[in-house]
Amino acid sequence: MYVAYTGGTTGPPKGVLWRQADIFAGAMGGADPASGLERQSLDEIVGFASEPRVFPYLVAAPLMHVAGHWLAFLAWAGGDPVVLSPVADKLDPAAVLETIERERIAFIILVGNAFGRPLLAELDAGNYDLSSLNVLATGGTAMTVDVKEAFLAHRPGLRIIDSIGSSESGAQGRHVASSLDDVAAGVFWPSPGTGLLREDLSGELPRDDDAIGWLARKGRIPLGYLEDAAKTAKTFPMIDGERFSVPGDRARWNPDGSIALLGRDSVCINTGGEKVFVEEVEAALHAHPGVADVVVVGRPSDRWGSEVVAVVAASGSTPTFEELVAHSAERLARYKLPKEILFVDQVRRGPNGKPDYGWAGELAATANERTS
Repeated sequence: MYVAYTGGTTGPPKGVLWRQADIFAGAMGGADPASGLERQSLDEIVGFASEPRVFPYLVAAPLMHVAGHWLAFLAWAGGDPVVLSPVADKLDPAAVLETIERERIAFIILVGNAFGRPLLAELDAGNYDLSSLNVLATGGTAMTVDVKEAFLAHRPGLRIIDSIGSSESGAQGRHVASSLDDVAAGVFWPSPGTGLLREDLSGELPRDDDAIGWLARKGRIPLGYLEDAAKTAKTFPMIDGERFSVPGDRARWNPDGSIALLGRDSVCINTGGEKVFVEEVEAALHAHPGVADVVVVGRPSDRWGSEVVAVVAASGSTPTFEELVAHSAERLARYKLPKEILFVDQVRRGPNGKPDYGWAGELAATANERTS
């Protein structure tokens, strides 16, 4: 048995129970990362790991995060060395970039904008040789288009792999960008077993149906949660005789067969009868050059039921509320725009890079009390 604890972004962490064979195939090298197809024999696994190459992986994501230790296992299963930053208790951008240069790192794993922006700031300030770096992988939280474009400007030809998955599902899909023409955010090509379920969980959502559904996976999935039968039954339902993992992400099919990830249902804001996925609002605000970091939450509203509030850390001079709303209005429908923007010195995130929505919600509620 392999037990991975969830990050606890929207609730207490939970132990996810995997059989070793399932997690090996689902995320740790038992399947080809590009196609998602399982390797068919031990000889095939050994043959791949024995190929004459040196492809050092730098795991910048903390090893307490599945993005970090899954990638480490993926590297080892491929016969490749794993390198860690000499600064282990926090993200040290200079130490990470110096390690890339010194160890001739070919592959690095980051946790979205939370790691991407500090590394870019250090790249802009310093002089680092990234010529060995071929692949930048990101997962766990969003990396926006502007951050991907900035990395490609520093290292033309870099392959940026944006992965989707969770502790409860394993790897579910990815998007690869290798030039400015390929850059996208929130769009993924599904791996085998990944699909969408209908809103009412009555069955799978066909690829020609553009309704919003639940991102799900079948096949190599966990047995359930440690000592929590109720949550296990909810997250791993039986549908049409098959067992699915449904961690709570909402998504829809694109016409080309890719998946547009909308966001986690547990932090979705229902405002005036409309659903607003906070990741979409965060991405719109992130695109403003005056925003260093942002987290978006809902708070009670007499008029709307809930209203959208953004907590923003500025980059340089602080932009005005009106400026940020006007900027976001170019990308968002009017009902998705923030009703208030709270400026802070730093957006609080966990060691895994994920936003602290509880902290942001309390901050928004307190501000509402002050202004009501």
